[in-house]
Amino acid sequence: MNLNFNLSVEVSERYDFNKKSLNKINENPWVKNQWPLVYFIQNEGKRVAYVGESTNFANRIKNHLANPKKANAFNQISIIGSDKFNKSATLDIESKLIQYISSEGTYELQNGNHGLINHNYYQQDLYKNLFKDIWGKLIENKIVSKSLEEIENTELFKYSPYKSLNEDQYNSVLEIIEVLTEKKSNKIFIKGSAGTGKTILATYLIKLLGSDISDTNMDDFSDNEIQEINLIRAYKNKYPKAEIGFVVAMSSLRKTLQNVFRKIPELKSSMIISPSDTFKKKYDLLIIDEAHRLRQYKNIGWMGVFKKNNQKLGLDNTGTELDWIIANSTNQIFFYDSAQSVKPSDIPSSHFDKLLSEPNTIEIELKSQMRANGGNDYITFVDDLLKIKRENKSLYTPENYDLVIFDSMQDLYEQLSIKEEKYGLCRLIAGYSWPWLSDPKKKPTPNLDAIDIAIDGVELQWNKTDKDWINSEDSFRQVGCIHTTQGYDLNYTGVIFGEEISFNKVTREIEIDKSKYFDKNGKRGLDNVEELKAYIINIYKTIMFRGIKGVYIYACDKNLREYFKEHISSYKSERKLRILSISDVKPYINAVPIFDIYAAAGGFSDLQIQSEYENYEWIELPINISARKDYFVCQIIGESMNKKIENGSWCLFKKDSGGSREGKIVLVEHYNIQDSDFGSGLTIKSYHSEKNISEESWSHKSITLKPLSFDSKFKDIKLDENEISELKVIGEFITVLDV
Repeated sequence: MNLNFNLSVEVSERYDFNKKSLNKINENPWVKNQWPLVYFIQNEGKRVAYVGESTNFANRIKNHLANPKKANAFNQISIIGSDKFNKSATLDIESKLIQYISSEGTYELQNGNHGLINHNYYQQDLYKNLFKDIWGKLIENKIVSKSLEEIENTELFKYSPYKSLNEDQYNSVLEIIEVLTEKKSNKIFIKGSAGTGKTILATYLIKLLGSDISDTNMDDFSDNEIQEINLIRAYKNKYPKAEIGFVVAMSSLRKTLQNVFRKIPELKSSMIISPSDTFKKKYDLLIIDEAHRLRQYKNIGWMGVFKKNNQKLGLDNTGTELDWIIANSTNQIFFYDSAQSVKPSDIPSSHFDKLLSEPNTIEIELKSQMRANGGNDYITFVDDLLKIKRENKSLYTPENYDLVIFDSMQDLYEQLSIKEEKYGLCRLIAGYSWPWLSDPKKKPTPNLDAIDIAIDGVELQWNKTDKDWINSEDSFRQVGCIHTTQGYDLNYTGVIFGEEISFNKVTREIEIDKSKYFDKNGKRGLDNVEELKAYIINIYKTIMFRGIKGVYIYACDKNLREYFKEHISSYKSERKLRILSISDVKPYINAVPIFDIYAAAGGFSDLQIQSEYENYEWIELPINISARKDYFVCQIIGESMNKKIENGSWCLFKKDSGGSREGKIVLVEHYNIQDSDFGSGLTIKSYHSEKNISEESWSHKSITLKPLSFDSKFKDIKLDENEISELKVIGEFITVLDV
């Protein structure tokens, strides 16, 4: 690369857009010397604009002024020029300006979206940097106001029909329109893994097929654009008043796309419909996004409506949303990836395979990765990782992609917070391994303050809404699931592998615990654990493909974390918790006390610290854990809990406040406990109880304190009902701290 290749750019004054100004415009040095340039036509009052490029601007502007539609719409024009511009560069810059201005919000862009295709050209990376300078000058000239980073995080930018297509996508567009014009009815399948731009291609198609090309001057366009416009013209001749619908199965994504379509000329929010909406009219064309999420009559909460829709078509309960779509439209385009099917209600791939074998069906495959900066290699890696197919145990280090496994949920949350501050649009997503206690729709009375997920002292709630959650208020402080995130692009994703998924070190296989998977409709009627395992692995694959810049991973199961660490770089925390000097201590505001577990034996009944807090050492907690009056810290020595707590770890506890302790790790005291780690009277174990229950009351029959150790020498401690009264639960384990 020529390091002396310095680029600069100029944005001209605003000329009046009329015939009287032609002489003045023609004196512009870039116009006068017939240099390749980019231009911006606008009407600030009407908030409309048009972006173009030309190597013969004098003729191009005459054509625009001769077009009554443009002549009446606009009143000013600015010229963007550089002595390093060439045709490839101006086409690229024009395309980028169209993408960003259409999403920025100041102007309603009057461009069509035909011909938007990415081409590689000499020193393209340098021109990418030049675009930042161009945008900065447009801000200085008060033509636009938002930064590129602000625009990139908007839903309008992410799903804009003005996105430049790659070669793969663009060739698909030409093939699709050609097929639609040739046959009476068509079924077109666009197959592609997550991140290949299926939704982008869908929005591009809808905008393209609805474009007004009545006043199009073919002299303005390249050969590719002319081919595209001729195909659009043929389609419009065949379907002069085409009814086009965009079927989006997932309600969350449907709401987002409705918001996008509301802001795009020639598109309407009413074009975004559910599968049930297809009964409202007959469609010439239905485009189906995430077709693998179409449903069948199985494990759904609205059986009645589903049954009625089937009856309208004379179908029994075997009828599916796929059947509805085919019955209510002449042509269908299915965007499909069987690897993203995540629950039993999803239509089996066999239904789609049957359609693919029909003579009026064509299949087009998208192969190029557009979302994740890690590219196709990252997609393959994740697939191999979760299917235990990666034979190479060396660390996978993708270029330009931030892939990290964390030992601590605290560290993950902290690092994701830093990325959220820097880039925005960073979210936590988890497998459905915790019940939704804070569900706002929960009957009879929702508990909106309930904590759904608690890991390493980090307390979180599930998503507060299932409609456009990604863009909702406080979404960073919440955790999304597959149903609220599938189909979305994020900058960074924090992926939490829940307790329902683990790794068996002996068999070296992923295992699933059905009892810890809380998507009721996702497992109802599924007796085959391997089938459930396939769905759950698909879920985690899909959410690991959400991140554009990177993915941060935490696995609740230690063995699964260790397996991931064989292949993924681990986060190394540079931050250490510190013991504060007395002068810096603000009890339970910035610090909690450290107790000597042995010195405190027999005295744990009163954990209320009096004014003599100088008698204790106080420890500063991580930024994401708030100090509380019932928190304290102890060091745990021994190997009896090494699956969860390594020997010598400093641990945060919460003073016992009663309630259910079942399955929790607790610090307890009892005269009859003999523990090799702690000595007489004390132990930390997993708590399990068996109860005597009558109609009027209940009592403990027995309590078992279970070790969680890789060493089998550690045995259960069992207390019968006569011994239970002497048991004192001191505290509940919260997390391991790094001191």
